[in-house]
Amino acid sequence: MQDGFDAVVFAGGGCRCAWQGGFWETAAPALGLAPRVVGAVSAGAMMATVLFAGDGARCLAHFKALTAANRRNAYPRNLLRRRPVFPHAAIYRDTILASLDGDGVERLRAGPDVRVLLTRLPRWLGARSGVFVGFLAYQADSVGGPRVHGHFGRRAGFVAEVVSMRACRTVAEVAELILHSSSTPPFTPVYRRDGRPVLDGGLIDAVPVETVEPEARRTLVLLTKPHPADALPRVPGRVYVAPSEPVPVHKWDYTSPDGVQGAYDLGRRDGERFAREIASAGEAAVPGARCRETSRPDCTSV
Repeated sequence: MQDGFDAVVFAGGGCRCAWQGGFWETAAPALGLAPRVVGAVSAGAMMATVLFAGDGARCLAHFKALTAANRRNAYPRNLLRRRPVFPHAAIYRDTILASLDGDGVERLRAGPDVRVLLTRLPRWLGARSGVFVGFLAYQADSVGGPRVHGHFGRRAGFVAEVVSMRACRTVAEVAELILHSSSTPPFTPVYRRDGRPVLDGGLIDAVPVETVEPEARRTLVLLTKPHPADALPRVPGRVYVAPSEPVPVHKWDYTSPDGVQGAYDLGRRDGERFAREIASAGEAAVPGARCRETSRPDCTSV
């Protein structure tokens, strides 16, 4: 759709990002969405990657199979065996590698420019101290209720880095970039990129609109949890879309294939409704049109 959204942003949210997959796979073909640039972070980066590489279904099926076989989200006895306590990093990496092949990487490189947000530590912090300060900054952003956009990470001295998927030439490089954007100890290791530690890009902003703006004319922002309509920012050229109800899986629950499927199914229903309402109102073709605040899924634009 040439006069619709030229940019899309995939927020982070762990397992909740399955909602984005269901939403996109129904709304995008119905509305003819064809963004020129895509911004993403953390698990939203994985979702954007598999969707634009053309195999979201394989990703969903593989992740569900692995989580069905995983009994717990933590294995304390592994401390005695010098093995990872948390299974998340291994399952996450395996899912990425199983969801892509060489053809998928070429489709990804030939498609919209998928830009992934990473967080770099302040020069005065080491890896361990950086994780601790980052955790405090993340908690500070949650005080008074969850915000759509965080800001304490940047105030604490953490630095944003944006890397285009077009720089990745192999499946391994794509997986590495996604994992770096999702570095969230203790669930994952502290990954290093170019010899320096990186943390989850969500520490800078879990809804990384800065990866596509100011060059984008109109941006569709896909959140991963409900927000009251009056809590969504009102910024010219942006449309925020949130799940119509709480997504039925916790972001770090790697034991619930039914919850992941439920998140995906909710996304499909919300995507279908969004497409019907936008198309019937003619809003998708009119930059700056206002979504009805009473509609579901929750959305707002100016």
